[in-house]
Amino acid sequence: MVSNPTPQRQLRAHRPERPVARVLNTAEHHAWLARHLTDRDRWLCRMLFEHHVLTSTQIIDIAFAGRRGANLRLRNLYQWGVLHRFQPHRDRGSHPMHYVLDTAGAVAIAREDGIDPKELGYSREREIGRAFSLQLAHTVGCNGLFTTLIRRARQPGAAGALAAWWSAARCGRHWGDIVTPDGYGRWREAGRDVEWFIEFDFGTEQLSRLAGKLARYERLAEVTGITTPVLVWLPSARREVNARSAMAEALRGLDRPARVPVATSSGEAAADPLDMAAPRWRRLDESGTAGRVALAGLPALWPGLRAPAPGGGQRPAAATPAATRAEVAPPSPMPPPNPAPPWR
Repeated sequence: MVSNPTPQRQLRAHRPERPVARVLNTAEHHAWLARHLTDRDRWLCRMLFEHHVLTSTQIIDIAFAGRRGANLRLRNLYQWGVLHRFQPHRDRGSHPMHYVLDTAGAVAIAREDGIDPKELGYSREREIGRAFSLQLAHTVGCNGLFTTLIRRARQPGAAGALAAWWSAARCGRHWGDIVTPDGYGRWREAGRDVEWFIEFDFGTEQLSRLAGKLARYERLAEVTGITTPVLVWLPSARREVNARSAMAEALRGLDRPARVPVATSSGEAAADPLDMAAPRWRRLDESGTAGRVALAGLPALWPGLRAPAPGGGQRPAAATPAATRAEVAPPSPMPPPNPAPPWR
């Protein structure tokens, strides 16, 4: 069970760890890694390049069958310079280890895509510096919404699967001149795709600013010709009530409010605070206490909303484009098959 995401004020500073022997970052080492990295390792590198930081718990959710195997493999990847790790301080208990991409992992991505590592846009200082970022809790919390979906999709007999997951950075590169969502996702279930933009609110942003984003989403819909639901996650039921009031007023002020379908939820709306697939989403203009639906049920909230074509036909950018010198393709949101043990 995923606990409620940790607010930034509880992430004091990273906890120093005992020194561990690590290999030198040489051409010989990169050649050695080419023979020893599994498809899952390479996929994990791409996930960290795209989404910046994942906790050990999130990595287990998306890529491993159990904690022991995950810890062993993550330790190897850390010692090989593929991943870097840090552990934020906590006054009581302990936070999970947090992982970011290290130099050898970035070089592996660049070589696979035929990109000069210097043109990849990777900075080791920036990645390690995420341990001290004031956005760390927000990034980890927002990522948790999507890793929970992947965990659900990996269960035996799962009804759906995550078909797309874009980071805020990728969204910004495509639509940042108008609006930058905290993420973009697409869920596929029963032969139908549901797509959305996510706004992850931790209670630190002025509600007027959150509500003001709706006008920019209206502009994005006009420019692209595509109406995409905006899902707003809030930390508490009280915050959700206040946010709904502010956003409802902003929605009434739009020229074409139907261009901005909005649904909200809070960390208290379901047993798992971050389970996006649970029946937790409530249409913004729904005045009653009922009406929360699951992620796959979002189309029922807006019957006139055109469903996205499977595979990204309605939104070409949602498909997986080929990598270019300026843009690395987004990784598949679902992991490759687990390698057979033993892992070396």
